[in-house]
Amino acid sequence: MLLIYCRGQHGPREAGLCPDCAGLAEYARQRLAKCPLGDRKPPCSRCHIHCYRPEMRERIREVMRYAGPRMISKHPIMAFGHLLSTCRAVIRDRFGSTGTS
Repeated sequence: MLLIYCRGQHGPREAGLCPDCAGLAEYARQRLAKCPLGDRKPPCSRCHIHCYRPEMRERIREVMRYAGPRMISKHPIMAFGHLLSTCRAVIRDRFGSTGTS
């Protein structure tokens, strides 16, 4: 999602992400690596633990608002996987663990 956002907002680059977006990606990786929920972590919008500082959370929201709709045409399989994981989190929140891993 960050690559879609960066290319759309900051222009294409040979090296991938601009320094600002690369910093945001690294921040996200560090925070997710330290998440106490580990593999059971739901999507951030449904999580009760806020791993990101408020200003970084807003930057991530901006990226997702821009890149989310564009993922369907650029990366349909990844978009479907993201939708599926979000649906699983909603079901888990409403009905508890389904007993599957």
